[in-house]
Amino acid sequence: MAMDGGPDMCEAALHSARALVLADLTARDVAQAEIVSLVEDAVSARRWWLEQWPDGAEYVAGLVAQDVQDALLETYGRWPLCPECEEPHALAVEPELGPDPHWVCEARGAVVAPVGALGA
Repeated sequence: MAMDGGPDMCEAALHSARALVLADLTARDVAQAEIVSLVEDAVSARRWWLEQWPDGAEYVAGLVAQDVQDALLETYGRWPLCPECEEPHALAVEPELGPDPHWVCEARGAVVAPVGALGA
């Protein structure tokens, strides 16, 4: 779904990415204020990125999810943890740069949920 790059479309993509990541944080009970601030930081950083490359709007959700995951690793720990494996490990976002991002268990090579649907 290529976007025309207009400011409204870019903002819509950013708001959607924010909502998806917040839904996953809420589903895993880690949506505390300081963690939500990490989401806001990631969205702000990706706003600049999207202004430079408006056609990348369909990739923003996966990128924001990865940015938050990276920030959480430094402050909170691995997130989100795989719900299926006994050995604790974080899920990965795939594709790394592509539309329709999913949380994937790399150990099993299995899709766990789309970004935004960890609670489903």
